[in-house]
Amino acid sequence: MDEKQQRVGVVVSTYNQSITSRLREGALQTLHTAGFSDDRIELLEVPGAWEMPLAARHLAQRSDIHGVICLGAVIKGETSHDEHINRAVSTALMQLMVSTGKPIGFGLLTCNTMEQAIHRAGGNVGNKGIETAAAVLHMLRLAAPHTP
Repeated sequence: MDEKQQRVGVVVSTYNQSITSRLREGALQTLHTAGFSDDRIELLEVPGAWEMPLAARHLAQRSDIHGVICLGAVIKGETSHDEHINRAVSTALMQLMVSTGKPIGFGLLTCNTMEQAIHRAGGNVGNKGIETAAAVLHMLRLAAPHTP
């Protein structure tokens, strides 16, 4: 597959939207900078992190999608609910990547506080949406045929 024909899916959780919108903006900016026009990007919004693996699977099973970027934010509350969500989602996305052979970017913030999330969504720790998109693009380049 020629790099210029590749298409990428982006799954974004709308839960903690003040954070995930920044992750989405960073990922889309990275894709645009890499030459991906809007018609080569399939954007799906899901209610929360729990729903990301199913949406990612839907995209990854499509022959016209070559990689998927998953973005969300789970912030610790008063219970251990966040730990169960984070573990299940990360395991499901890894299994999906291995089973489909397509890169699945893990841009799920798993923070203890909202402040930590803000710092990872364009603050002083960078933007994990940018990093996740860059990782998927890197893996797509590795998979693309190279001509001497």
